[in-house]
Amino acid sequence: IIARAVEVAGQARRVELVLALARLWVEVEPDSKRAQQVLVGVQIMTNQLDGLAPQLIGMLEQDRAALPANLVALNRMFARSPDRQAVLALVSQVCAPFFGLAEAHYAVAVAASSAGQEARALAEARQALELRPDWEAAALLEAQILAAKSSAAAISALQGFIARHPKSPDVQLQLARLLVGEKRYSEAKRHFEQLLVSYPNNPDVVFPVALLALQENDVALAEKQLKHLLTLELPNKSAPYYYLGQIAEDGKRPDEALAWYGQVGPGEQYLPAQLRSAAIVARSGKLEEARAMLRQAAESRPELRVQLALAEAALLRDAKQTEAAQAVLERELQRQPQQPELLYESALLAEKLGNMDVVESRLRKLIELQPNSAQAYNALGYSYADRNIRLEEARQLIEKALQLAPNDGFILDSMGWVLYRQGDLEGALDYLQRALAQRQDPEIAAHLGE
Repeated sequence: IIARAVEVAGQARRVELVLALARLWVEVEPDSKRAQQVLVGVQIMTNQLDGLAPQLIGMLEQDRAALPANLVALNRMFARSPDRQAVLALVSQVCAPFFGLAEAHYAVAVAASSAGQEARALAEARQALELRPDWEAAALLEAQILAAKSSAAAISALQGFIARHPKSPDVQLQLARLLVGEKRYSEAKRHFEQLLVSYPNNPDVVFPVALLALQENDVALAEKQLKHLLTLELPNKSAPYYYLGQIAEDGKRPDEALAWYGQVGPGEQYLPAQLRSAAIVARSGKLEEARAMLRQAAESRPELRVQLALAEAALLRDAKQTEAAQAVLERELQRQPQQPELLYESALLAEKLGNMDVVESRLRKLIELQPNSAQAYNALGYSYADRNIRLEEARQLIEKALQLAPNDGFILDSMGWVLYRQGDLEGALDYLQRALAQRQDPEIAAHLGE
């Protein structure tokens, strides 16, 4: 009867009533595992952690065979508890009777890391490794804690573990991933290739091998592994489809590239696949078909309208159809008049068309919306400097842009150009030389030459 009452109260979300009933249930049936689980669960859910340790210790001791696994899973019970310090204190108290087990130290290490006590976490993870020297989970936890401050330290720890325990695939996989993150590609590739021998059908191994092969321009290996990846069980195959499209496009096989890109579904690769497909079609002389592709994509994925409109305008701009490109952006601005990218790109196109009032109004609107946009200040300042008007204001705008992005080559170029217009040749030379050192751009070089 009490169990049914607990169920009904839970469905009604009467948490305090569930707690009272659970306590009554434990009083009536003190040996009931189910009653104890419900009581503990409600106390954790309501963040009533004080005094919970004896109950948890008792529950753990009831199943000694499952004790190591239950200790490892202990922290999952507190995943939603907001007071991480209280969770650490409780987990430490619960695990103390079991400190002869590596899993107890592992549980404390997880709780300490979640509470931001990295030194304690690291010490407990290492104690777990002392008790179970070949335990991959503890080695991975140690590396995770170290990586928060130093990827190099994490890599070193994993390398040491692999040296002592060569047959540790999970550790070797994480080591390879960290090496990729540090751009140590040749070392990472060696580990992935070793893993590939033992696990040729593991997507977590096959995909990185393919990407590293692309990184090193080993196109044949990349293509082979990506096609193999398509034969494996994957929840989403968009990534291999996309990279196979890239390989075909770079190999001057446009029809094959379009076929691969066409199979890319929703997700991270969808937008770049659409943009690349449209660019391929436009390069073949079918500009209107390319535009239609982008518009169709915008209809099916309205959240990508802005990026797709910008891409359509870029195709038209490259085809020297500047007015048509501007019309595309104006159409989209009617829907989203304060969209920053549309304001910026439409201002640049308006400058090409000589519509300087539009340039100024759009860039000032952008500065109003995004007062920390270095590009907006720079574009407006440069538009004045290039026309040799309002030079003092131009310089102030560009100085503001430099404050926001002091190492941007184009902004350094703008400052050099406005100083040149003001007659400060020495200052102009300094900025233009710095700009060219940052970015080898023909326009910057032309300014420096002048």
